[in-house]
Amino acid sequence: MLTACKQFNTTVTDTAILVFYNVENLFDTIDDPSIDDAEFLPQGTQQWDTDKYFRKLKNMSDVLLSIDTLNPPALIGMAEVENRSVLEELISVSNLKRYNYQIIHKNSPDLRGIDVALIYRPEIYKPETSKWYSIQFPFDTSYKTRDILYSKGQILGDETIHIFINHWTSRYGGEEVTQAKRMYLGALLKAKADSIFKLDPTAKIIMMGDLNDNPTDASLTEGLKAMAVSDTIQPAFLYNISLQKFQEGEGSLFYRSWDMFDQIIVSGNLLLENSPVTLEKNSFQIHKPEWVLFYDNNGVGRPNRTASGSRYYGGYSDHLPVYLTLIKNNSN
Repeated sequence: MLTACKQFNTTVTDTAILVFYNVENLFDTIDDPSIDDAEFLPQGTQQWDTDKYFRKLKNMSDVLLSIDTLNPPALIGMAEVENRSVLEELISVSNLKRYNYQIIHKNSPDLRGIDVALIYRPEIYKPETSKWYSIQFPFDTSYKTRDILYSKGQILGDETIHIFINHWTSRYGGEEVTQAKRMYLGALLKAKADSIFKLDPTAKIIMMGDLNDNPTDASLTEGLKAMAVSDTIQPAFLYNISLQKFQEGEGSLFYRSWDMFDQIIVSGNLLLENSPVTLEKNSFQIHKPEWVLFYDNNGVGRPNRTASGSRYYGGYSDHLPVYLTLIKNNSN
C-alpha cells in the first residue's frame, strides 16, 4: 500500500513555497494598440496613472512576501499580467528585488492582453524547458484565450518537476454557456499529464491556476479527473489538494459566496512519504491576512480589490493567493 505524506523536520533550505496568484489586471499605463487595454490608461475609465500602477506593484509584492517572511516563494504562477514589462518592474522596483526573481512569460492571444506567467528564484528552481500551449476550441475556432504555460525544471537540488500555469475561460456570458470550454481545457490538461506519465509514471506534476470552476465541477472531476486526496495514493493519478478547504466552506474569491477558482492539483508521487520531494502535510493554504480584506455592511469579509468598473479602491486583487510547500526528504 502506498501511504500519503507525513510531516518532516525541516529547515528553510529544505523547503520551497509555490504560489498561484491572480493579480487582477496588472496593467501598465502605456497604450498597446494590439490589445484592448483602454480601461487601464490615464484617460481610461480607471484613470490608470503612474501612482496607481506603482501602488499596484507594491501591493502585489507586499502580499507575496507576507506568505512567509523567512522563506519567500520559490515559484509564483500568475494570471492577468499584461506583458513582460510589468513583470520586470514587479521584480526590480518592488520589495521582490532583493530575491533576484527571474521571469517566464510570453504574450498570449487573449483579446484583453492578459497572460499567465511564472517568476522564480533561480537558486531554488532551475528551468530546463518552457512551452506555451495555445488553445483552439474545435467548436468555437474564433475564440481567443490565454495559453497554458508549461515549465519543466529542477527544484531543491536535482528533483525534476513539471509545472502548468492556467487561466481557464471565464464564466462571462453564463456558467452553462461557457462550461464546454472549461471541460475541453480540463481534458486537454489531463492529456498533457498522461503524456508525461507515459514516459515517467512517477513524475512530479503541479498544476495551478484560476480555473473559473470549483473543485467539484465537471471540468475538474471529469475533464481533468482530479481526485480527492485519500489514504491510498497512486503515483500516476492527479489529486486536487484544494478540494478539502472548498468543502469546508473556504475559497479564494467571493461573489455571492466563497468560490475556489484558484486551485492546485498535484500528481500522486508528491503525496508519498518516501518521495525525494513531497508536500508538507496540509500545506495547501489560502493566504488571507486581514489587511487584504474589506468588510461589507453585513460584516462579510472578502478580497479588497484594486478596482471595479469606474471605481478605484486601491486594494490588492479580487482573488486571494493559494500556495503549497514542498519539502526535500533528506532521509532518502
